[in-house]
Amino acid sequence: MSLQSPIPILGLFEAHLCVSDLDLAIRFYGSQLGLPLARVVRERKVAFFWIGAPRKAMLGLWKTATISDSTSAHLAFEVALADLHAAPSRLRNAGITPLDFAGAPTEEPVVMAWMPAASVYFRDPDNNLLEFISILQVPARPDLEVLAWSEWIRVTRQGWRLRFH
Repeated sequence: MSLQSPIPILGLFEAHLCVSDLDLAIRFYGSQLGLPLARVVRERKVAFFWIGAPRKAMLGLWKTATISDSTSAHLAFEVALADLHAAPSRLRNAGITPLDFAGAPTEEPVVMAWMPAASVYFRDPDNNLLEFISILQVPARPDLEVLAWSEWIRVTRQGWRLRFH
C-alpha cells in the first residue's frame, strides 16, 4: 500500500548501529572518525553523534548483549572529493584500514561508475561497513561497473572535469 500523496523525503536524518562495547565505539566514532558527541545515555546504553552540523543528521550507537559475526550494517558518510582522496592515509594514521569495494586494503578511492560516485570503505570495531562517498559531477558510465580511481581516470579521461570542493 502506498500513500495517496507521497511525502517528499529530503534526506536521511539518523541511523543506528548495534555495538558490543559502547566505550570502544564512542572512542572510534568520536576520536578516530571525529564525529561530535551529542549525548550519552548510560542507563539506556546508547550514544548519539552528530554527523555534519548539529541537528542535521545523527548516528545512534546501541550496546547489545551479543552481536552475531554475520551481522553487519552499512553506513555511507558524504564527504568532499578532496577529503575522499586524503581518506586512505588519514584512516591509516587513525589505525583504520581503508578498503576498496571488494574489501581489500586500498591506497585510493574506487568509482561506482553507474552513479557515478567515488568511495573508500572501512570497518568499525563491530565489523559494520562504513563508507566515505563523494558524488562525482560527471556523466555516469554504467558500462564500467566498479574500478579503482586511477583506472577510472585513465579509461574515461574525465578527471580534468572534476572539481575538488
